[in-house]
Amino acid sequence: MSSTAIADHAFLSDRHSCALIDRAGSVEWLCFPRFDGPSVFARLLDDDAGHWQVAPEPEWTATRRYAGRSLALETTFRTTNGELVLTDALGLGPDNGGHRLGTDVPHALVRRLACTSGEIDVAVDYRPRPEYGLIVPLLSRVDGGVAARGGADWLVLTLPGDVTVHEGRARAVLHLTAGDVVHLALQRSTLGDAVPAHVWPQHELAELLDRTLAAWESWCDLHQAYEGPWRDLVHVSGRVLQGLSYQPSGAIVAAGTTSLPEGVGGERNWDYRYAWVRDASFTMEALWVAACPDEAEDFFAFMTTAGAGGVGPAESLQIMFGVGGEHDLSERTLPHLRGWRESRPVRVGNGAWNQQQVDVYGELLGAAARLSEQTPRLDEETRSFLRACADTAAVRWHDRDQGIWEVRGEPQHFLYSKVMCWVALDRAIALAPRLKCEDRVDEWKHVREEIADAVLERGWNDEAGAYTQSFGSTALDASNLMLPIVGFLPADDPRMLATIDAIAERLTDDRGLVYRYRTEEGVDGLAGEEGTFLLCTFWLAQALALAGQVDRAREVFERAASFVTDLGLLAEEVDPETGELLGNIPQAFSHIGLVNAAWAIDQAERARS
Repeated sequence: MSSTAIADHAFLSDRHSCALIDRAGSVEWLCFPRFDGPSVFARLLDDDAGHWQVAPEPEWTATRRYAGRSLALETTFRTTNGELVLTDALGLGPDNGGHRLGTDVPHALVRRLACTSGEIDVAVDYRPRPEYGLIVPLLSRVDGGVAARGGADWLVLTLPGDVTVHEGRARAVLHLTAGDVVHLALQRSTLGDAVPAHVWPQHELAELLDRTLAAWESWCDLHQAYEGPWRDLVHVSGRVLQGLSYQPSGAIVAAGTTSLPEGVGGERNWDYRYAWVRDASFTMEALWVAACPDEAEDFFAFMTTAGAGGVGPAESLQIMFGVGGEHDLSERTLPHLRGWRESRPVRVGNGAWNQQQVDVYGELLGAAARLSEQTPRLDEETRSFLRACADTAAVRWHDRDQGIWEVRGEPQHFLYSKVMCWVALDRAIALAPRLKCEDRVDEWKHVREEIADAVLERGWNDEAGAYTQSFGSTALDASNLMLPIVGFLPADDPRMLATIDAIAERLTDDRGLVYRYRTEEGVDGLAGEEGTFLLCTFWLAQALALAGQVDRAREVFERAASFVTDLGLLAEEVDPETGELLGNIPQAFSHIGLVNAAWAIDQAERARS
């Protein structure tokens, strides 16, 4: 089984797919040509599911960082005889500067080996296992590399020198001395592609890597202007969120992986490689802070296309889609994979795709309102779509649903869902002139007031001394920290302050990190426990900042931010016992929370000074 810590993995992206690489120079996860495509390497989930390792032998120490302002990984290996700098990147296209980042990419993972001192032997161990490890491909040596046939994939590894091929595995040892530079690459094509994968000349790989680094820098020059506290963390988060976007469609995935568990050995293992309406909307809002989201038009074009015909008072908007706009995301398990630290089942697809979650209208319209300056011209399709979202929220707010946490138990009257329907109408009212629907404003105002009355009356529980998870419940839920964040209530409202304090005192672990809710309440219909949720801890920091409790907000922020990896990455949760990161990585929600909490604290400090 795979046991490498989740935090030990670096994230690479070309805005089509992603790779995870560990400290030992091993590609442990790679899906071609889309985030949600079948893996070529998946040792992250099973030792037999494929990897590609490049590392010195026999013994070494290593440090790593992202190269400049990119999502290219630079690992420096040191041995008793020499030093090697390994630079890994998913290559970008020839015209990928600025806003064109990720256009027409070659679907190639390039690895530059540079001996910077002494001499060094570098072992290359290549075991492709397409379709989540089901296929052991036929490997054959070709001039300058290794070709792999199996299934629909045609994989070509550029690997100069002597190579040994045996039983689906290729090995080589490269002897490098100071000043030597060698480029390796893996490219994938399918049987029907007009230009098949091929062995690359060394100078072309050098150019590919150099232009990839330059493309990221040019994107950052245009987009990353935030200068507040925790600037570096916010900028890394902005690049990660951009790296989780699928350039061809404008979709944004919730995370780059599947089935990394919320609790070691448990069943809470989900596939997050899809575009949730909620997550993508939050991401666009966070990019407003971290990276100036000029890509907002792409996102709304994706939503209006993917959701076309599927929203209206009589029909709920589907809450998630494939990155190409696919609707059917039926969930299945992969029983041949043992899972990370024996955490089964490993799942692909996500059964939440056909749940009802009525909060999504609020997140969509909230993003539209926040990003109105980035989308100065709304076409009629987008206007019609957003109007339909508001009309649907005005009717569906009465419904029970599965809520933001996608519980697999019985639907409930979740408070957060009601509040986000209020947000949908509130933002639609503000956007009415742009949506060309001033005639709906009076009706929307009436329903907005009706929702507010219901939340204030039925959402508060005297026994809990707080706003609670659902109408009639005494259970706390961290999503209620969003009430002041979305403007439903002032953060210093007495009942809101009581709710913030109740969550801080009774919905946290010994470290002060926040749980989503208490799993023992049984609302989610699943066995076992989960870790604390980093997004929710950042929400607590943001709510405290809005309440004017800036010093306390800083403490909570620092508590959550202390779990960023050496590369600035965050997974979904933290194990309350061990402090290890848990869940899929990198997790958009966690980086969204970091960005927005940093921004709120910055604004609160400016207001106080």
